[in-house]
Amino acid sequence: MASAAADPEGAPPPNIVLIVADDMGFSDLGCFGSEIETPNLDALAAGGSRFSQFYAYPRCCPTRASLLTGLYPHQAGVGHMSMPMPEPAYQGYLNENCVTIAEALGASGYRTLMSGKWHVGGAYPAHRPDVWRPGRPGSPTPFTRGFDQHFGTLTGSGSFYDPHTLIRDDTLIQPDSDDFYYTDAISDEAVEMVTGAAAGDDPFFLYVAYTAPHWPLHAPAATVAKYRGRYRAGWDAIRTARHEEMKGAGLVDSRWEISPRDDLAPAWEEVAEQDWYDARMATYAAMIDHLDQGVGKIVAELRRQGELDNTLIMFFSDNGGSCEFLMEEGILEMMPPTTRDGRPVRSGNVVGIEPGPADTFMSYGRPWANVSNTPFRKYKSWAHEGGISSAFICHWPGQVPAGEIVHTPVHVIDVMPTCLEVARAMYPVEHDGHRITPVEGVSLLPTLQGRDWSPRRDLCWEHEGQWAIRRGDWKLVSSDGGGRSLYNLAEDRTELHDLARGNDPRVGELLDGYADWTARAGVMPWNRVGQLALNTGWAGVQGAIRQDHSEPYTRPKSG
Repeated sequence: MASAAADPEGAPPPNIVLIVADDMGFSDLGCFGSEIETPNLDALAAGGSRFSQFYAYPRCCPTRASLLTGLYPHQAGVGHMSMPMPEPAYQGYLNENCVTIAEALGASGYRTLMSGKWHVGGAYPAHRPDVWRPGRPGSPTPFTRGFDQHFGTLTGSGSFYDPHTLIRDDTLIQPDSDDFYYTDAISDEAVEMVTGAAAGDDPFFLYVAYTAPHWPLHAPAATVAKYRGRYRAGWDAIRTARHEEMKGAGLVDSRWEISPRDDLAPAWEEVAEQDWYDARMATYAAMIDHLDQGVGKIVAELRRQGELDNTLIMFFSDNGGSCEFLMEEGILEMMPPTTRDGRPVRSGNVVGIEPGPADTFMSYGRPWANVSNTPFRKYKSWAHEGGISSAFICHWPGQVPAGEIVHTPVHVIDVMPTCLEVARAMYPVEHDGHRITPVEGVSLLPTLQGRDWSPRRDLCWEHEGQWAIRRGDWKLVSSDGGGRSLYNLAEDRTELHDLARGNDPRVGELLDGYADWTARAGVMPWNRVGQLALNTGWAGVQGAIRQDHSEPYTRPKSG
């Protein structure tokens, strides 16, 4: 494959394949301690490197905004979610003062391709297709932000059998077969994109953005059956087994105690409907299984086209496992009322209903999310380690050492600068007449290649008033009661021993650093943002609003 952007010695820049899972916990892959069968991702890890301290943002929209731009999400216009609000940092879609990976790589001669979920282009209410505005002002799509081809959905979640906002390039479409399953469709389209791109002369960038294993629990029955009964041992036993695997592999330090079972999760022995709980986790596992099968198809096509050795592949999840309980928390706006063949969809986690088919809409609940995030505390939307820690795999033959585990703390903002450096592409000062915000992330290339690299910088997070700052081994994080907790992550990454009391100087330094970051990034107090969200009519934000960072606050109870 020739390239107009070859280096002085004539070697072409690599293809880049970026694969993102949705709401998958830190320990949900086989190569990160899980019992779920993920042979294809395990093979990429064996032939490349695993990162034990890769950080996403606490939720999908902000993570994807940071991933695509190398900025913190507020700087890119997605400081909360995709609901439009009258504040530039919270407008709900990528702004004009950021540049996407696709835009930057496209300007350097790359073919830019995307299959899957977008979710950084404004709101698309499921019940109001008449107000969808893809590609118009306030509703950017992959096709308008630098991608030459796109197949996927514009919004965040929905049925895997009948996803709304399904689009090809700039045309809204419908599922085209009776056996349509979104995860498989994303994979199959990605394979076709690889085939087409490999026939050309340019290197290519492929962004594969799965919605699996985000709720609803939808998976083909045959794959679910493979896992049925595997979880009858219960969440306590599965958490312990995963933790032991992770310690044995060197992914977590044996000094770190596993976090206790969540207070709202009962002991397994106390659960009456064990078979139903087994079915929920089996379906979740099947969703990851299908994602892994898709990764295998993509890798096989890269190999068939002779491109695997010249392709950098990166994989991670956009946040930790989710404890959301759907109907009970008022977040079912993405649920179709009926299946494509007219059957009513049964919503919520109703005991006795088997998850998986198109006429169900369920989640796996807090106890299993606690398993997904082993050994950490908390979940998606929190800034504790369980909400932001992600399994990261990097594979690049001849460049990334095989079988290595990297313990350097890195952040999703680092992905874009990494892509630009390996592509030998420039980060622009201006784009389409707009001044571009300077990139926040740094390239991971030295670490990917096994060189000593550990930049001195603060890493920061804020989402719905939950926030954290990490400086070196020290992390200051907001806690559920509105206070602040201090942890030494080298000694206690599971955040069990709060060292804030008696450590006022260090707490003060980190608070100052966090205040500096919020001013630079455009972070607003959550009570003000929450009120703006309520004023727009988005009911989904009500359960997360708190008056300020110091007042007590309780999240809705999850199952």
